[in-house]
Amino acid sequence: MIHDHRPLWLKNSFQAFEHWYGKHFIAPHFAGLGSGALLMKPWNIDIFGAEIRVGTFLHMVTAKDRRVSLSTWHLGQQQGHINIGNHVLICPGVRIDAASHITIGDNCMLAAGSYVTDADWHDLYDRTKPIGTTKAVTLHNNVWLGDGATVCKGVTIGENSIIGAGSVVATDIPANVIAAGNPAQVIRALDPEQDLVRREQIFKNPKALAEQNAKIDQYVLGPNTFLGWARAKIRPKRGD
Repeated sequence: MIHDHRPLWLKNSFQAFEHWYGKHFIAPHFAGLGSGALLMKPWNIDIFGAEIRVGTFLHMVTAKDRRVSLSTWHLGQQQGHINIGNHVLICPGVRIDAASHITIGDNCMLAAGSYVTDADWHDLYDRTKPIGTTKAVTLHNNVWLGDGATVCKGVTIGENSIIGAGSVVATDIPANVIAAGNPAQVIRALDPEQDLVRREQIFKNPKALAEQNAKIDQYVLGPNTFLGWARAKIRPKRGD
């Protein structure tokens, strides 16, 4: 579909339902969830285990065929922890699995299908033994994981660094670099002369942001009608 044919009231109603669903069915499963969370299609979010904490202005995007999963493991004295900072973007298909500790800093972006894990999940020699080796993982502030990137146990990625799509990160990556490959290696450094704008800038004035988004929706969807939307759903035509 080329255009969004929904009338404005229908989109607003859908977003209100998303907010209600996320608040009542998803938020209680977090050990902590800061204000301003935007959970898109939250019925596609899976939260398993204790000690999963997220800061303010989480933006989580999901799809029915690319669910988002955050899970921690508890066995005996071992408890996994996931700590996610403020202004973090999590895209469809992201998985984060912790048996010990995963820390994701402020302003990080996890692109579609990326995976972060702090464990092998089975012993190398006793395949019946759960978890296996586990070592904490840290993504410092403003890290960007590309589409389908995997971050393995024990890895630390430095502030502002970017991991290329499809990369497998098995060793530490320093700050302010671009790394890619399997295993991921540094390709080049970021330009220190370039200004770096972080996601937190989007949320400096939440009220103004909401007003701006409302104006955009009014401009784009204001002329739409329910009958036009229904027709485009039932009998789409070229150009819809």
